[in-house]
Amino acid sequence: MYLSPKKQKFVNFILGFTHTNERPPTFVEIMKGLNISSLGTIHWYVTELEKEGVIKRTRGHQGKRALSILEQNLRITLPLLGIVQAGYPLEVFEDNEQIEVPPSYINEHNFVLRVRGDSMIEEHIQEGDFIIVRECKTAQNGELVIAYINNEATLKRYYYKENQIELHPSNSNFNIIIVNPEDDFRIGGTVLSVMRNYK
Repeated sequence: MYLSPKKQKFVNFILGFTHTNERPPTFVEIMKGLNISSLGTIHWYVTELEKEGVIKRTRGHQGKRALSILEQNLRITLPLLGIVQAGYPLEVFEDNEQIEVPPSYINEHNFVLRVRGDSMIEEHIQEGDFIIVRECKTAQNGELVIAYINNEATLKRYYYKENQIELHPSNSNFNIIIVNPEDDFRIGGTVLSVMRNYK
């Protein structure tokens, strides 16, 4: 089943919260997590998703009402936010397209990018692959990251050594990118998984 982006975001929050906390969220927790100001809006989403066969109201801990997602009736998706260059930096663009992902990757901080280029080919990351990314501002040495250099995004291995940031490709035809002190640099996220379509 295909959902609107807003309904998909609502479902993704419930799935992510349930996976993290081993229980479904309350209506108030959904309100806070999605920055929704009205309980009536939460009730509307739940009612609409019940009609569509995506959500079921059940009895949870101590007999309290709980929500469960009927995953067999649902495409589990994350937003495709654009293209990232596995070579020279390319700006990431926003898009409303949704990409189907395994349920374990559903989290409000996760998103999908499509890879362009071959600088990470020795990591078996190819042109056209999709990567699932966890939005974050920091990374550990050796992690695969989406890095922004002067507002352009690139996919590389992150290393911080000798007071210097280095972004390493996985292709001997490409050079290591040295981040200069005057560069505007930030980490946009770490890569959780790579997906490939064979058709």
